[in-house]
Amino acid sequence: MMPANLALIPFGMVCGVGAAAAGADWLAAWGMAAIIFSGAAQILSAQLLAVGAPFAIIVLTCFVAGLRFLMYSAAMAPHLRALPPHWQKALAFLLTDQAFGTAIRRFDATHDPRAGGLHFLGAGVSLWLAWQLSCMVGFFAGFLVPASWSLEFAVPLCLIALVAPLLRNRPSLVAAVVAGVAVIALDGLPMRLNLVVAGALGIVAGALVELVSERGHRP
Repeated sequence: MMPANLALIPFGMVCGVGAAAAGADWLAAWGMAAIIFSGAAQILSAQLLAVGAPFAIIVLTCFVAGLRFLMYSAAMAPHLRALPPHWQKALAFLLTDQAFGTAIRRFDATHDPRAGGLHFLGAGVSLWLAWQLSCMVGFFAGFLVPASWSLEFAVPLCLIALVAPLLRNRPSLVAAVVAGVAVIALDGLPMRLNLVVAGALGIVAGALVELVSERGHRP
C-alpha cells in the first residue's frame, strides 16, 4: 500500500489546509480526518462550515458525495458475507477507493474470505493512518506548499494504477469506458452526482455486455 499512501499525502494536506481555512482548531481538524475519513466529504464539510451552513445540509451533502460507496459495498458484499458482523462493520468504515481497489483484487485472486478480509483490514488501517498524518501536516504546514504544484493530482493517478489491472475482459472495459465518458458528459450535475450516475451507467453497460456474451456462448 506504500504507493497509495504516498499518493494520499497531497490530498490529505489539501484537506488539512481546508480545515484550517474554515477556522477549525487542530482537534476539530483531526476529528474530521479520523471520523469522516473521506477527502471529498471533508473538503465539502469544511467549505460548508466556513459559510455557516446548517448541520443537516452538511450531513446531506456528505451523504450524496459518498453514494459511490454503495456500489463498492455491493461488489464487496458477496466476499464479506462469510465474515462475522463485527468484521463487516469494521471493514465498512475502512472502505475507500484505494482500499476497494486492492481488496477486490485479493478477493478475486484467493476466493478466501478470511485472507481477503485480513488484506482489506491491513490496507484500510494503513490508509487511515497515512490519512491522519497527511491531514495534520496540511493543517499545520500546508500553507508552505504552493498551490501551483497541484499535488492533489497524485490521487487520481494512484486510482488509475489500482483499477487498470482489473480491466481484463470486455464487460469491465465497456463499463470503464461508459463510466468515464458519462462522468465527463454529466459534469454539470449538482453536488457531484455525475460520479454516482456515471458509476451506475457503467455497471449497467458492463452487465448488458456480459449478458449478451453469455447468451452468445449458449448452445
